[in-house]
Amino acid sequence: MHFRAALASLAVRRSGHLRDRLDGRGRFWLNPGHTGLHLQGIGQWVRRRHVRPIHLVHDLIPVTHPQYCRAGEDERHRRRMLTVLDTASGVVANSAHTLDTLAEFAAAEDRTMPPVAVAWPGTPVLPSVPARPASQPTFVILGTIEGRKNHALLLSVWQKLIRASSTGPAPRLVIVGRRGWQADEVFALLDRGEFAGRVTEVGPLDDRRLASVLAGARALLFPSFAEGYGIPLVEALAAGVPVIASDLPVFREIGQDVPDLLPVDDAAAWCDAVSDYSQEPSSRRDAQLLRMKKFQVPDWHEHFTTVDALLDVLGR
Repeated sequence: MHFRAALASLAVRRSGHLRDRLDGRGRFWLNPGHTGLHLQGIGQWVRRRHVRPIHLVHDLIPVTHPQYCRAGEDERHRRRMLTVLDTASGVVANSAHTLDTLAEFAAAEDRTMPPVAVAWPGTPVLPSVPARPASQPTFVILGTIEGRKNHALLLSVWQKLIRASSTGPAPRLVIVGRRGWQADEVFALLDRGEFAGRVTEVGPLDDRRLASVLAGARALLFPSFAEGYGIPLVEALAAGVPVIASDLPVFREIGQDVPDLLPVDDAAAWCDAVSDYSQEPSSRRDAQLLRMKKFQVPDWHEHFTTVDALLDVLGR
């Protein structure tokens, strides 16, 4: 059993020993994650402790896109979301898209939605580093290498760019993140080393090294099939780095009309965008830099102000 799930299971089993010492007496329980919510006994624990759960829901991807998740995760996540709906005094969603998806799930499961709020998470502030333009146009993809993140599309794009680079080297792609699951095709391509040094896999990076890589990039690329939020997108825009991303509802929401959004499966459109952004000057990149001036970076103060307002509505 996964460590966090085992820990949650232990907590549920041992909670009975605290019966006489722990009584929420109507106090709110702010639950920031999904861990353990699929386990039996959570509802009983809530009732026994007299707590009022406020659950933060991050996404419903295992339910809506099970093909990108480990076997059985769809049913586990279904149980988690049922626990949320059956026990919550309130729900905080990390995006309006997540909230809409939860509402659709509730309707399909014949459940009633509790009081809700949308609170974007605060954005990590990367260290300030001097911009050092790379010798060749460089692009970055950030996140675990897994099927849902659609690295395969970018490798296909880079194969085309390398074949078409008759007048000079193709742009460079830097892959930041650990290897995950359901991406064997991507791993095989990377391990064969057929990208002529134009694709570099660097693994996870600390904040300073990540800031340095982004500072020299023409854009962050984010071709995911599904997301509940999208921290890399917001992180890049907060650092002044343009973003080219999938045309997903959540990216339209949190991107505030700044990024260039493309069909997730249109390799030709991605190839054209990367080619344009590689130029100096680039009309599309320059246009995004102008749009970026209006971007509002989400912060934790705003997040908790929204949470506080929900608690006030619920009568704390």
